[in-house]
Amino acid sequence: MSSQQSHFPAATMSPPSMAAVYDKFGPIDTVIRLTEIPPVEISEKDVCVKMLAAPINPADINRIEGVYPNGPALPAVGGGEGVGEVHSVGSAVKAFSPGDLVIRSPFVPGAWQTYIAEEEGFWHKIHKNTPVEFAATVSVNPVSALRMLNEFVTLKPGDSIVQNGATSIVGQCVIQLARLNGIHSINIIRDKPESDEVKEKLIKLGADKVFTESELDVQRIKTLLGDTPQPILGLNCVGGNAATLVVKFLKQGGTMVTYGGMSKEPVTVSTSNFIFKDITLKGFWLQEWKLDKTIYRDWIDYLLDLTRAGLLKYEFETVSFEDFHTALEKAMGKHGSQKKQVLIF
Repeated sequence: MSSQQSHFPAATMSPPSMAAVYDKFGPIDTVIRLTEIPPVEISEKDVCVKMLAAPINPADINRIEGVYPNGPALPAVGGGEGVGEVHSVGSAVKAFSPGDLVIRSPFVPGAWQTYIAEEEGFWHKIHKNTPVEFAATVSVNPVSALRMLNEFVTLKPGDSIVQNGATSIVGQCVIQLARLNGIHSINIIRDKPESDEVKEKLIKLGADKVFTESELDVQRIKTLLGDTPQPILGLNCVGGNAATLVVKFLKQGGTMVTYGGMSKEPVTVSTSNFIFKDITLKGFWLQEWKLDKTIYRDWIDYLLDLTRAGLLKYEFETVSFEDFHTALEKAMGKHGSQKKQVLIF
């Protein structure tokens, strides 16, 4: 054996990462755990990112429970969207530098960990002055709001839309995006003790009309509109009676788009609405709504421009990643919290 030894440069490794991992599908509060993941090698085209914030979305919970259409290979790290800061880059990476603020590709499990190393095409660089809580949450709910307002009917200034689930992030974004484009929004909320306070908040965001479900238990629902025109587009994320109320508002030839089912009740439409109002029903699932990556990222940039300008905002609650299980319980509706939970790393 030659006395001379070949010396190769040591592989660049990521830091060890703390992650929320699950080995099987099931009730999320029992199958997921916080654990340390060892360092991984950073290839020449990889970007290693220190995660800063990531939300807990209903789809993240459903995926871990095993009720989502496309579950990941196990074991897996939870979480689908998030934002981070570039920690280090591979030798062939030119588009990113340490310190850049980046969003990860959504819908790919793995956001709930402190460090992630992925190929550079996985990351999208954003303006460094973007508040991380908005950057972490922009790629699913706000993009869904923007897409649904643009995809199904051609809306013009002066038109109206109607939606239930108006207090959700999608609902809050729909209100503000509609107002920015001169479109009226009619909003349906659940009956709660604080309904008057909720109405006031939504009107400050730009809502034209806000009704509780019980207020719509009238014979001629469109008499409540006043000078606001009947809507041509309805958005439903609740189902059951709340979906029926959306249909009642729609004008002749209107379209209702369903993107969720929080009540777990079916969407039912009367025969007369189909025959005499010619109502169209559509479904929307952002993950399968094919969109060119460049266009998708343009929409993200547009929405983040609005947030930095103070024209788009929504409510969330930040929780330390170390308090993951507390945030999880709140995201599942325990402790009385209704706000989006955003993990801060």
